[in-house]
Amino acid sequence: MPDSIPKYDIAVVGGGMVGAALASGLTAQGFTVLVLEQQAPAEFDCDSQPDLRISAIGAASVGLLKQLDVWQAVQQMRCAPYRRLETWEWHSARVNFDAQSLGLPELGYMVENSVLQRALWERLQRQQVNILSPARLSDLQPHSGGWHLRLEGGKTVSARLVVGADGANSQVRQLAGIGIHGWNYTQSCMLISVKCGRDAGDCTWQQFTPDGPRAFLPLFDGWASLVWYDKPARIRQLQAMNMLQLEKEIHAHFPARLGQVTPVTAGAFPLVRRHATRYVLPGLALVGDAAHTINPLAGQGVNLGYRDVDALIETLTASRARAENWASEATLLRYQRQRQRDNLLMQSGMDLFYFTFSNQVAPLRIMRNLGLMVAERSGVLKRQALRYALGL
Repeated sequence: MPDSIPKYDIAVVGGGMVGAALASGLTAQGFTVLVLEQQAPAEFDCDSQPDLRISAIGAASVGLLKQLDVWQAVQQMRCAPYRRLETWEWHSARVNFDAQSLGLPELGYMVENSVLQRALWERLQRQQVNILSPARLSDLQPHSGGWHLRLEGGKTVSARLVVGADGANSQVRQLAGIGIHGWNYTQSCMLISVKCGRDAGDCTWQQFTPDGPRAFLPLFDGWASLVWYDKPARIRQLQAMNMLQLEKEIHAHFPARLGQVTPVTAGAFPLVRRHATRYVLPGLALVGDAAHTINPLAGQGVNLGYRDVDALIETLTASRARAENWASEATLLRYQRQRQRDNLLMQSGMDLFYFTFSNQVAPLRIMRNLGLMVAERSGVLKRQALRYALGL
């Protein structure tokens, strides 16, 4: 390979919500960073309808975005705080979480994925970050203690560390030969943007039904997002409906507390669990959905990705401060040990919740609702569970 190949400390493949946050944080720590992204995010349009893809950003994730000097830009675009969270199957077995019980002004914020990515992208453009977009990876080869990345079109770049932040179908993971454990759930998920007949409020809620959960996520200016879990065939049936037909189905199958809503746009996706068999190789690491995807039941996906970002930045900077080889497998395994256990715990917890509430055996229905009653009255345990979910 010729000496003219551009060389970087770190190449982040994927400039989405997680990859852009990682690149920004690493650049702020003095690393030379290259971001490869297939498609730059669109400019923000304040008159646009909300993105179908919504993330429930917890307090710890907000803290990270503030450190990256991004949160103010998110707020200037749009986001919606939520201060209460309710979940129930039987009305007599309801669990309520509220920010006040933790001494917080809010539990978190509902933020459109497109807003998050745009705010992070604009931050990268203000930093000394090298961005190649559009750019698609075609090959990845170890070379002289680092990696050569060949792009479609023939360009080659070199990096001591490659980070796969390129989503659930990660090319980095596949090209590096890292396997995954996973399965498809027996349900699909439909996201519906709706206009509410009244103020959407600051409470997000979720009702468990025999067919799957129904959830409500309050947004801005009377907008909200509905999440409808059901069998894949039922979701396909809903997708084939026009908005007037879908509106009738919503009012027939969501709880009455929803009130009058008008669906505007909808989309659906299957539910898949994946977990990489390992997160790191010498000079290579996976973050976010490239390493793990989780049942979206509690909206924890992007929050887990931001915990990965925080841990990897801390691992690399601490190693460099000790004059170690910060791209070595030994260093990167510290990141893996820290994050793999936490992500597996959250995946397994969500799966336990999912399978427990997807089973209609009468004794189990009674037991799980009794469990919700106990949880509601547990005080300290309930607050600890909430603090863990928020990353506090």
